[in-house]
Amino acid sequence: MNNHTLDNAYENRLKRKMIKLRWRNLHIDPTLFVGLILLAGLGLFILYSASNQNIPMLEKQSWRLLLSFGLMLVFAQIPPQRYQQWAPWIFLSVVLLLALVLLIGKVDQGARRWLILGPVRFQPSEMMKLALPMMLAWFLAEKPLPPKLSLLMLCGLLLVIPTLLTAKQPDLGTAIMIAASGIAVLLMAGISWRLIATLLILLILSTPILWHFMHHYQQARVLTFLNPERDPLGSGYHIIQSKIAIGSGGIFGKGWMNGTQSHLSFLPAHATDFIFAVSGEELGLIGSVLILMVFLGIFARSLYISTQAQNTFSRLLAGSISLTFILSAFVNIGMVIGILPVVGVPLPLISYGGSSMLITMIGFGMMMSIQTHRKLWSS
Repeated sequence: MNNHTLDNAYENRLKRKMIKLRWRNLHIDPTLFVGLILLAGLGLFILYSASNQNIPMLEKQSWRLLLSFGLMLVFAQIPPQRYQQWAPWIFLSVVLLLALVLLIGKVDQGARRWLILGPVRFQPSEMMKLALPMMLAWFLAEKPLPPKLSLLMLCGLLLVIPTLLTAKQPDLGTAIMIAASGIAVLLMAGISWRLIATLLILLILSTPILWHFMHHYQQARVLTFLNPERDPLGSGYHIIQSKIAIGSGGIFGKGWMNGTQSHLSFLPAHATDFIFAVSGEELGLIGSVLILMVFLGIFARSLYISTQAQNTFSRLLAGSISLTFILSAFVNIGMVIGILPVVGVPLPLISYGGSSMLITMIGFGMMMSIQTHRKLWSS
């Protein structure tokens, strides 16, 4: 190998190191960032068709995405030890906000989920998706792992309080995701599979009690999940039309903006909860698999970041954010294709909406902070 070749190789390595240094100085993980940009781009592409080319809706979603990515960059600059210090205060503040929702929250479509402060309207339950895992990660950070039963009972209490406050609104979908974010921390903390099996058995045995406390529309969703044809023009209409849309797409789909279920208004909520059915009809199996691959790519990178975290708090928090993200996608797609009950969980960065998107991107900002600050501080 001649000197010229060696010089070129050295220059290329130097350029790659400089690029990595620039990304690190911005506290951005380039792999994760590209995955999120790709997913957001796919979301706008699908929404343009799902909204019947509604430009104001597309513009509003674009502004939400810009704000979400901006917040991600802001939260990526904050060192992880600051999140660890702030965790209990953030958790207590959001619990207080959830209590205020039940007292003075705005009622919308029969549910009391929103607080209004001047021109700002926000949903505190979405904030709890981050506040709860931060609190549990803080609580377990200095404890020996896997946690003992006494610690798990205290963690369970911290988990149950915000979950019940959210379910009371009522908002079963968000309550499930809040509980899942907390359970994800416990799974990352290494609780035994025997205990997990015991809790699952207890959950199954408590099903009649849970059924008693569910609202009538929630019970109808479960019955519809078991047999959509029992009320094809009522509670079963959503899932039946969703299955028709996905099934009619076949392998290659009908083509972008050529779907009939959404454009002829057969498919309800086609820009929000059931937007994956639109992609299935228009882009077919190939397009759906592509979307799933992007989700799995983001999840894989997020999970890798959690394994590289320098201390217990960062590892538990990053792991919870990773698992909650992929679980949100799984629950949404599962209800759209009929393998899970309809619970109103949006598809991250694709469904039309703002609150969930903002919290999702703030979570990824925290994850990027954990990744890019890991050589700057230690536990």
